[in-house]
Amino acid sequence: MKVSRRRVLGVIGVAATAPLVAACGNRDSGPASVTLMLDWVPNTNHTGLYVAQANGYFAEEDLEVKIVEPGATGAEAAVGSGAADFGVSFQENVTLGRVEGVPIVSVAAVFQHNTSGFAAPLDRGIRRPRDFEGKKYGAWGSASERQVLASLMDCDGGSIDQIEFVDIGMVDPFVAWARGDVDFVWIFQGWTGVEAKLRGVDLRFLGLTELGCVPDYYTPVLITNERMIRERADVVQRWVSAVARGYQFAIDNPAAAAEVLVNSVDGINAELVRASQPWISGKYAEGATRWGEQATSVWDDYSQWMVDHGLQSRLINTAAAMDGSFINNR
Repeated sequence: MKVSRRRVLGVIGVAATAPLVAACGNRDSGPASVTLMLDWVPNTNHTGLYVAQANGYFAEEDLEVKIVEPGATGAEAAVGSGAADFGVSFQENVTLGRVEGVPIVSVAAVFQHNTSGFAAPLDRGIRRPRDFEGKKYGAWGSASERQVLASLMDCDGGSIDQIEFVDIGMVDPFVAWARGDVDFVWIFQGWTGVEAKLRGVDLRFLGLTELGCVPDYYTPVLITNERMIRERADVVQRWVSAVARGYQFAIDNPAAAAEVLVNSVDGINAELVRASQPWISGKYAEGATRWGEQATSVWDDYSQWMVDHGLQSRLINTAAAMDGSFINNR
């Protein structure tokens, strides 16, 4: 199925003001219709989702899945309110959401290790976190951005108060850099980092796991809400099983998976997808026995780190924030 990159906001807007009438998930009643909200425009972080759609894995689980791009409130708010059934999020956002009482739950890790970091063109003179002082940061609207940057600056002897935050939302970072709107942004190495090489743009990439200031954590993660788990656990299990098959296909067949993504999304950069997918496929389940696994220690360590640095008010209940049973039971 070809999915337009145009945001599907009408359904989400209605659902935000009234609960969705959800299928019960009983296979005898026909396919269950669910909505999946992405975190950003489609990219190779999402390949397994599109493979599950295109290869019929969702259909084999009696699921009809609508994939939509994020609205103004983001996937966490949409999933937490029931406006979307599933979403693509990040461990840092789930952690902050749980502290604030948002009933979202991570059911699978897209990657086993954090492949994100802060990037800037070489001419911006950024070599380490404290070099962010006096620079303009291209923010995309997550509450966790300021917390993570504050920790990095403190760790390296800088001050977050010396960073100018510029809200660029979903604007292409290369456009923002070229216009001089921003100096550095938070990117995924396997997508924007690969795109920089294709464009011939030399970037300084400061990977979060390489800086020694922030513990490794899961990003992105796939989320649902407590009500889905409580009332439609069978649907959640079927959805996770289909998605796991999609990502395993992408791990085993990077080139074929890239073509699925190219053929599924109108207007996507095919050259970038084909260059990114081989690198990304090697990262999905790196070091794990199966795709999607989550360790409670990773969640506990990140929450403790946030509390220790004064970035959140209390520890989260990891057992409520993360549910690995759907991956383990497939």
